[in-house]
Amino acid sequence: MGRGKIEIKKIENQTARQVTFSKRRTGLIKKTRELSILCDAHIGLIVFSATGKLSEFCSEQNRMPQLIDRYLHTNGLRLPDHHDDQEQLHHEMELLRRETCNLELRLRPFHGHDLASIPPNELDGLERQLEHSVLKVRERKNELMQQQLENLSRKRRMLEEDNNNMYRWLHEHHAAMEFQQAGIDTKPGEYQQFIEQLQCYKPGEYQQFLEQQQQQPNSVLQLATLPSEIDPTYNLQLAQPNLQNDPTAQND
Repeated sequence: MGRGKIEIKKIENQTARQVTFSKRRTGLIKKTRELSILCDAHIGLIVFSATGKLSEFCSEQNRMPQLIDRYLHTNGLRLPDHHDDQEQLHHEMELLRRETCNLELRLRPFHGHDLASIPPNELDGLERQLEHSVLKVRERKNELMQQQLENLSRKRRMLEEDNNNMYRWLHEHHAAMEFQQAGIDTKPGEYQQFIEQLQCYKPGEYQQFLEQQQQQPNSVLQLATLPSEIDPTYNLQLAQPNLQNDPTAQND
């Protein structure tokens, strides 16, 4: 039986990853050496592990720099030489230093320095630039303040909505507890109808509603205790058949 196909992905276990790297690095160097001997190829192999450890192989011993130079020359590239670029770096640094000094001198009038040596026409231009800058700063400030106000207004609406939902839930929960404590027997659909009616009441009105419900009878025993409006002198008698119209009664 052959080995199963290994999925090519990062090995999460650090120990297994290090063991796999060591084994495969050895096999890679072995195959590289065989390829250079069999085909007379010039091969340079550079490997950095996850910990930064360097492993290299070159088909020609101690000739890795020459092989890298050959690679760069073939691709039209060249490693920078510090001795050749030193003069150019000094020239670029000098140009940057001069430009920085010029910018600092141009910024001094904006900070209120050396204004006595500036002609009136340049002072007018400086004033216009400052006014334009102040206008831009003020516009940006107003824009940021407007955004903050919109965000705060949005948060306020969200908090008010959450507060109303919480208040409604507490209102219904408290009313339901009082509804049950009052001893009101409910049918499957009556409780939901009660909650729907309760949502229409303002805070404090549900107490009056419960008092009205308590005054109404909720059982057969309470119906029996209610004062009767029937006249006590009125007697009920069982219904009797009409003897005059009964033919069997005449025969008797």
